[in-house]
Amino acid sequence: MKLNEWLNNEIPNISKSLESINHSHFFIDKTIGFAGKEKIYKILHQFRSSLFPGVYEKYPIDETKVNIIIGNNLRTAALELRDLIKKALVNNTDIQDKSQDECEECKIKATDIVIKLINKFPEIRQNLQTDIEAAYNGDPAAVTTEEILLSYPSIEAITIHRIAHELYEMHVPIIPRIMSEYSHQRTGIDIHPGAEIGHHFFIDHGTGVVIGETCTIGNHVKIYQGVTLGAKSFSLDEEGKPIKGLKRHPNIGDNVVIYAGATILGGDTTIGHDSVIGGNIWLTESVPPFSKVYNIQPSPTIKNGN
Repeated sequence: MKLNEWLNNEIPNISKSLESINHSHFFIDKTIGFAGKEKIYKILHQFRSSLFPGVYEKYPIDETKVNIIIGNNLRTAALELRDLIKKALVNNTDIQDKSQDECEECKIKATDIVIKLINKFPEIRQNLQTDIEAAYNGDPAAVTTEEILLSYPSIEAITIHRIAHELYEMHVPIIPRIMSEYSHQRTGIDIHPGAEIGHHFFIDHGTGVVIGETCTIGNHVKIYQGVTLGAKSFSLDEEGKPIKGLKRHPNIGDNVVIYAGATILGGDTTIGHDSVIGGNIWLTESVPPFSKVYNIQPSPTIKNGN
């Protein structure tokens, strides 16, 4: 049988089967009206261009038009985001016909959320400046702050996180997580949008870092690649399913340094301020302030090459 003949005969049946499967898992109702991933990536690009004008554009911008460029990016992104938030809120309601604009309350709430987010942008930008300063002061290889902004994955990750976290705090469904996973794909740094992170935050190198949803991180914290701030265990309900919303991830105090490969687990685990956690440490209990935690120095065997 020729391919064209097979396609004509069989594709309608396969398409119908796929449509049926997607309907049975609520996929179509939840996503066709949303169609959000690429739009969210575009919104993030516009937001980051507003926070750092000239960094994310394809071409140089006119310095005399910076204010106009920032304003245009914010306006365009705000309108797109409002529509996506409204659709996400509609999907979370019990209304029957989700193809229509019948949820006026959702539209009003989405508008309020976008206004609150945009009002936060000056504060977000100030916090990001402290993150750039922390990277410059914490990395002897950094020559200029511009180098950090233009090339360091940690700045890209924390920029997206600080936007996504605000939406998470306002209980926006789906969108903050799409933002955080986009950052994860681009940088190798996995920060759940629920994590609370203070100012002057720096992730050196970054690859393989995982920061969980209920983690809290203080000010002036520096962590290295491969660090996991994760959950020790999950509380289960009577059906054996994880209970949502419980504190599962550790608390990191101010002025803490966590070296590469360290794993710190548990919602009741607190790392006291001004502590240093050595590389490849496994911690499931709290340590007091001014602690230094490290493994016993290994004793490698070195054989003479001759």
